[in-house]
Amino acid sequence: MSFLRRRAATPAGPDFDVLAMDPGDWPGNLGAGLLPAPDGTCQGVFLRYDLFGGRGPAMVIGNLPEGSPAREVAEGEIPFEVAQLLIALENDEEVTVTDVEDVPVMQGDNLLIVRRLKLSETRISCVQFDRSDGVLVTIASWDRPITDDLYALLKPLPAELFQQG
Repeated sequence: MSFLRRRAATPAGPDFDVLAMDPGDWPGNLGAGLLPAPDGTCQGVFLRYDLFGGRGPAMVIGNLPEGSPAREVAEGEIPFEVAQLLIALENDEEVTVTDVEDVPVMQGDNLLIVRRLKLSETRISCVQFDRSDGVLVTIASWDRPITDDLYALLKPLPAELFQQG
């Protein structure tokens, strides 16, 4: 994804482009969360798409830069975004990663190597891929499969979306 780059200026939000679906393209509610470090830098962004009309999120998309503590999970442990999805759904079942499969996917002219995570909770779909700028993108979806069409909808969101007023 060569079009993604670290931002030169330091905005009030993350210093990296956040790759997600434009909230204007989707019905429902959107929530965004920033993961701050003690020094004030942004250690990640996750976006929660509530497409179920207030009955809980359908999808969480996370962007975690290199060095973010949220990226550090033990083998078999679920990604941060899956944990956030479970918390939002008030689902306290123990969920683990049961298998990982690498799948090549084309996004425009870019080849992504997507990791499909199979989870013990089969109603959750989860994929991850690394961007050219070192940011890990994770998509966790509740009760909806993640198809290759979704990758074409992902784009950098404007920095203004994450600035504090």
